[in-house]
Amino acid sequence: MSKVADLADKFKVTKGKDFRLKDWDPSDTGSLKDKEHAETLLADGVKRLAKMQDRLYADNTWSLLLIFQAMDAAGKDGTIKHVMSGINPQGCQVYSFKSPSAEELDHDFLWRTTKCLPERGRIGIFNRSYYEEVLVVKVHPQFLVKQSMPSSLIGKDVWENRYESIVDFEKHLSRNGTVVRKFFLNVSKEEQKERFLKRLDDSERNWKFSASDVSERQHWDAYQDAYQDLIRATATKQSPWYVVPADHKWFSRLVVSQAIIEALESLDLKYPTVSTEQKAALAEARKTLNAEKKKA
Repeated sequence: MSKVADLADKFKVTKGKDFRLKDWDPSDTGSLKDKEHAETLLADGVKRLAKMQDRLYADNTWSLLLIFQAMDAAGKDGTIKHVMSGINPQGCQVYSFKSPSAEELDHDFLWRTTKCLPERGRIGIFNRSYYEEVLVVKVHPQFLVKQSMPSSLIGKDVWENRYESIVDFEKHLSRNGTVVRKFFLNVSKEEQKERFLKRLDDSERNWKFSASDVSERQHWDAYQDAYQDLIRATATKQSPWYVVPADHKWFSRLVVSQAIIEALESLDLKYPTVSTEQKAALAEARKTLNAEKKKA
């Protein structure tokens, strides 16, 4: 593979109009078949990512928002852990969004995530996000009732309206220096079952399993339709989706790492330049420190 970054481009969706989820193979590993080689490439990518994040922090003009969505057991937590393992914690913030609180339900559906957006110079990671509002809420529309919205606004256009709000929101972020990259870890139903069984068989992993995981699995087709609809409606050039094959964790992690590196490298990040006055101050500081050494 002459250019590893090309790996991520294959799974990038910038125009969702004709997107069909069934055309994307969850077990695809492209031309890469060697797990050990992939892990070596990932280790190199982690080092590159650490350097790019240091520049992002020093440059302090851009921010990067990474959104992870997936079915249960697709590997979101592990992907975040492995891909971001070399990142300076001071420059990265991770938020996991579960069922909304009473306070969050009293606001619009973007409110609880908006207050968690990354500052300039930082990477923000959303483990699930506002996209839950057109996923789980769409599959279980009774949840709309809990949001206390005016009944006149809960009609057949509610999902299209939410897609439109999301696209506008992400355009706003892009216009103000926040780069958005979205990852759908595309796991197959068969692989999800195997991972659930492994969690049940391993006592040290039982805590990761919930009875609700099986009940939500019964809505598999509805969720697949919901993911297809949202990618069709919200994939843009500025805020693309990456439909990442997730049946092989070693491959999905590599794809995600390369996509993030590509996003950061596109920003032409630089360390701040030192002015003549600052250089003079540095020289004076050196002079003072050297003088202390001589006295000692």
